Amino acid sequence: MTEPAFLVLTALVDRPRHGYGIVQEVERLSEGRVHLKIGTLYGVLDRLAGDRLVQLDREEATQGRLRRYYRITDEGAEALRAEAARLADNARRATERLSARHAGGTA
Repeated sequence: MTEPAFLVLTALVDRPRHGYGIVQEVERLSEGRVHLKIGTLYGVLDRLAGDRLVQLDREEATQGRLRRYYRITDEGAEALRAEAARLADNARRATERLSARHAGGTA
């Protein structure tokens, strides 16, 4: 799973969001490190929808424009859970090896 997909799924865990809301939440979650462009966002959403990890929640007309809200599916939550566990395991292994390297006195 790509980092943008991981962050989009994470942004949708607590509630459905529209595109710009997802972009803002991804920036907040990544502490400003990840800035999704709208084209990238919709590419990620299309891929996630194709994999049934997100789905359209509703559409609303706001100031003459159609706003689409997306929500994470149960399959999406499970995929996110599995990816978070995989990343945590990888981080743990890297931290253990770095600690061992430091304890061994190598630079």
